[in-house]
Amino acid sequence: MEEKIRQLEQKIEELESRLTHVQESLPQDQLSMVVFSGDLDKMLASFIIATGAAAMYERVVMFLTFWGTTAMRDPGKDIQKSDFMAKMFGMMLPKGAGKLQLSKMNMAGLGTSMIKGLMKKKGVMSLEQLMKTAADFGVEIVICEMSMDLMGLKMEEFIDYPNISVGGVAKFLQEAGQSRVSLFI
Repeated sequence: MEEKIRQLEQKIEELESRLTHVQESLPQDQLSMVVFSGDLDKMLASFIIATGAAAMYERVVMFLTFWGTTAMRDPGKDIQKSDFMAKMFGMMLPKGAGKLQLSKMNMAGLGTSMIKGLMKKKGVMSLEQLMKTAADFGVEIVICEMSMDLMGLKMEEFIDYPNISVGGVAKFLQEAGQSRVSLFI
């Protein structure tokens, strides 16, 4: 009888250990999002989803890479760059959320102006307002370190955003690996 009790206790310990392992590997209450596009419509969708998700999840992490980084550039900051390619990217890339264009029907900027006017008329928040709301809701933004390096971007040229950091693909994979939901825009 003592042997059976000892075996039963051993099984219970094994099950508790397995349960602990399962609980530790469950996704966290968070959303992770890669934002690759720097198009106005896609950036609007990203921040609409992020602010909506902030009401549902404990954490929302946006990983901005390549063209997605341009929305975070501060048009009021003029950062001098010594590298020729960094200067070229600095001149060619949109400088901030207000300079992004539509991915479709841009029509030399007319489409972008039309959609911004329509959004204002219908009471839809602008991208800048959505970004501020996201910041107020605690949405975290990770800027891709490799993209910054390739395009010659520096942290000091980004807007003042309370939850912004720099990270690589490992940071995103870590966040996505523990997220309940992961998106790519």
